[in-house]
Amino acid sequence: MTRTALARPSEPAVRKAAPGEAPAPRRSGRRRIALPYLLLLPALLLELLVHLVPMLMGIGMSFKELTQFYIRDWSGAPWSGLDNYTVAIDFDAPVGQALLRSFLTTCLFTVLSVALCWFLGTAAAIFLQENFRGRGILRTLFLVPYALPVYAAVITWAFMFQRDNGLINHVLHDQLGIGDSPAFWLIGDNSFWALLVVSVWKGWPFAFLTVMAGLQNIPRDMYEAAALDGAGVFKQIRHITLPSLRSVNQVLVLVLFLWTFNDFNTPFVLFGKAAPEAADLVSLHIYQSSFQTWNFGTGSAMSVLLLLFLLVVTGVYLLLTTRGRKTSDV
Repeated sequence: MTRTALARPSEPAVRKAAPGEAPAPRRSGRRRIALPYLLLLPALLLELLVHLVPMLMGIGMSFKELTQFYIRDWSGAPWSGLDNYTVAIDFDAPVGQALLRSFLTTCLFTVLSVALCWFLGTAAAIFLQENFRGRGILRTLFLVPYALPVYAAVITWAFMFQRDNGLINHVLHDQLGIGDSPAFWLIGDNSFWALLVVSVWKGWPFAFLTVMAGLQNIPRDMYEAAALDGAGVFKQIRHITLPSLRSVNQVLVLVLFLWTFNDFNTPFVLFGKAAPEAADLVSLHIYQSSFQTWNFGTGSAMSVLLLLFLLVVTGVYLLLTTRGRKTSDV
């Protein structure tokens, strides 16, 4: 008997499949494939209960004449079809005109807020890349607005914007002598700028944190080589920093856009249930149309229209940025 014919005691005998017989299934492979789905199952169930189910209920409510008379039994509200959508987009009627004005105000507010948040966050992140004394303290201070609860931060700003006792008018009017009289910041046209200041103040630290994380992946050798070639600071930022942060900025701008356009907490806490016309964001406008006039059908239709608008903008943005990235890579 040869040596190779002897089976080693430590090795288990492996049964080979007979000709025409299917091999035994690999349990370990199946478990490895099913494990990610099992880990994602709690998050999917939570997403289903918290977002998808209410969204589907809101879509169903938008096709009904749901008013205060059917709150106890909203499923018994009469079917209205597309009447609520017709009322919402009829820009010749008062409801449609108010919604269009709120939508345009929200667009202007979102563009200014996202641009300022991105600019301040990027500038601060680039500045704090250099080593100097006190850099850690500044990084911590810059993240304070992002760490504070939204309600506490906005209420503090509401006190500061008070006309007679607020800190803003005390500095601008009493100390610097700007204006003939203290300005009203929470009513009138100035309410838009007050809302913009609060939104930028609490939103730019997120951009700062995201850009600062993206800057860690840029090799320092690129800056050193550019400096040897005679490139200044602004040329290094233009030709090295910004192109290297393109993928980070694509996600950052999209997230800031969605957060700002859908922001409800800031105007609600700052102005209350009824915001001034200059600061009437569409999220608060939908709330007023639903819970103050008790016309939940029209409010739900406005919410669905807002959802469709955000989906279209997000899809177009991702399409353009993805195509632009492929073009630059080629």
